[in-house]
Amino acid sequence: MPRWHRSAAVAIAGAAVLAVALSGCTSQISVSIDIPAQVDAPLPEATVTEMRDAVTAAITATGSTGAIVGVWAPWSGSWISGVGTQSPGGAEVTDDLQFRAADVTGAMTCDALYRLAADGRLSLEDPLTQWVSNVPGYEDITLRELCDGTSGLASYTSSLDGLVLGNPDRVWSARELMAYGIAKPRLNDPGVSFASSPTNFLLAGLAVERVTGQSLAEVIAERVTTPLGLESTSIPAPEAAPPGASSLTGHWSQPNGDGAYDCAAPLEFTTMSSSYGAAASGGVTNIRDLGRYAQALATGALLPDGNDRFANPVPVSADQPTWFTAAGGAYQAGSLIGQFGSTPGYIVGAFADPTTGMSVAVVLNNSAGNENTGAWLAWELAAIASKAPAAQGQSMPEAGLPWTADQMRESIAANAICAPPAG
Repeated sequence: MPRWHRSAAVAIAGAAVLAVALSGCTSQISVSIDIPAQVDAPLPEATVTEMRDAVTAAITATGSTGAIVGVWAPWSGSWISGVGTQSPGGAEVTDDLQFRAADVTGAMTCDALYRLAADGRLSLEDPLTQWVSNVPGYEDITLRELCDGTSGLASYTSSLDGLVLGNPDRVWSARELMAYGIAKPRLNDPGVSFASSPTNFLLAGLAVERVTGQSLAEVIAERVTTPLGLESTSIPAPEAAPPGASSLTGHWSQPNGDGAYDCAAPLEFTTMSSSYGAAASGGVTNIRDLGRYAQALATGALLPDGNDRFANPVPVSADQPTWFTAAGGAYQAGSLIGQFGSTPGYIVGAFADPTTGMSVAVVLNNSAGNENTGAWLAWELAAIASKAPAAQGQSMPEAGLPWTADQMRESIAANAICAPPAG
């Protein structure tokens, strides 16, 4: 199991273990990601061809113009690439562009919460009301249930997406967003079942800020991104801006009166305030950081041995496969652990296998389609990568995944908002 390493060690180039010193008001901490060494070679051409075809199909299905993908199979090689264009007929997408991290931000918020618990600053069994004020009647919800998605709280975004579409520059107060979530009827009693809701992460972020006396952006920088060396990942200032100095252009197409999307001219939606996503989806990242973070999340690199973050996963829903569960601010799909979702402009997915180290990270640049496409595409690429032949001196992992690439392709196609061109 991965451990905390308290030393001044530095990262060794090409090694499987990432060690980056954290400087702050406490002693220096370096965090290791305990995975097999990554073969320094491209994935075989046949594997890349199959994966590129999968990404192109997902671009078409979601009305996107481009995507960025990273696949790391330690025993075989890696593929990191931009696919498609920034806009219809625009510049080619490159693999170094930043984009919004969507629900992966929520996993980082729970990283911070779990680390504070490991430090004895709070207990995950504490009631929500102990750390978040002005939420009377919610004493039966614990901090753990926020990250497990079992609080029963409804989503705040379902009420506000229309306002954001018309005013993306607006800076939102986390308390204002919280009010839209808790004002709705509860989905179920706490601890009963899982329900995806950004309100959970929003409240977890408020608890983190109350415990530390810092902003969530500062805490995530100190306790998550800096220890892992994620230099392109952060929760930016709330003023409206694109995801980075060099950004993947985002789109958010809208249906017309007949419910059809104009797939030839998607609505551009790159610049907005990060405050709307906040602790749930306000972060920004790039593909290399996203793939590395997925490995850290899956292996529990930021937490001490014996932590129970993923010990008691719950079914995502009764109509989903038994291998698809949730816990600790993340999803588990077979042997993979990660997060996925959408935020205005982007659909994102990132999953990794804690044993083999295989990691897949994807972003599509149109959020109009089914947000599950972030998971389906990541899982399709994982199914392809899991069969990549071993490089010389390596051996393929024996374990497989409980789905096929074709099954994930079918899910994407069945939820397409744009059909492939005829002919």
